Amino acid sequence: MSNELEAFLEYISITRALNAKSVSAYKSDLLFIEEELGKPLIKLESESLLKLLAKFKNKRTLNRKFSAVNAFFDFCYKQQFKNDITKLKFSKIPKLLPKFLTSKDILASLDLIDRTSWIGLRDYALILFLYATGARISECLELCREDIEGEWLKIRHAKGDKERIVPVAQVSLNAIEKYLEASSYEKGPIWRNYKGTKLSRISAYKITQKYLGVSPHVLRHSYATSLITGGADLRVVQELLGHASLITTQIYTHIQKQNLKETVDVYHPMRNYKQEV
Repeated sequence: MSNELEAFLEYISITRALNAKSVSAYKSDLLFIEEELGKPLIKLESESLLKLLAKFKNKRTLNRKFSAVNAFFDFCYKQQFKNDITKLKFSKIPKLLPKFLTSKDILASLDLIDRTSWIGLRDYALILFLYATGARISECLELCREDIEGEWLKIRHAKGDKERIVPVAQVSLNAIEKYLEASSYEKGPIWRNYKGTKLSRISAYKITQKYLGVSPHVLRHSYATSLITGGADLRVVQELLGHASLITTQIYTHIQKQNLKETVDVYHPMRNYKQEV
């Protein structure tokens, strides 16, 4: 490992206080380049770097390595290890539209759940809750009874430690109550496994996969999609989802536009008009 790379890793670890996982990722990416090309990273030219990194076909993986290299060279420039700064241009990644299910698909799958046992009642209540609140699975798994007040849910363990309050459909609350009545719940996290301990993310994933064939996060997208197609304001959806920036919520605008087009196609008087040539 070159002295400059060692200094950079010390800088991001101590001065910038990045977590161990991030530091390890930087080290892995940058050390790989030095070892592959057999030279200190600071002495490498952009052409050599690009030729090496071209082997990574996944654009997200490639951009992660570009980001690490750019951060390293920026550090070297500011520390006056280099007289100029090298910037690798990120590869363009096509925007992926969020996958979602329609309410018809979700409700049809819910009807297939056997609710004669507390496990079945739990699975039914969990899926219904995720779709009714748009909560992240991490937020959902921390849910305690005291977090629900009337028809309102207080999400305490939100991303970025930002609490928020969202309304919950009564049908979801009723499902939770029936599940809790059938289980041996006393206090603490509501969602439990068959051993009576807190449900894990993996178990929650298996539940939604079993009945819907998707991850829990798709139910969050489905919640947002249902609101947008129903005419909800984008800023309201932002608040309900707990997005720090409206930019994040704007991934759903394509759904709004598509819904508008379909509405015009169905209801506008010109829909059946055929121009004679």
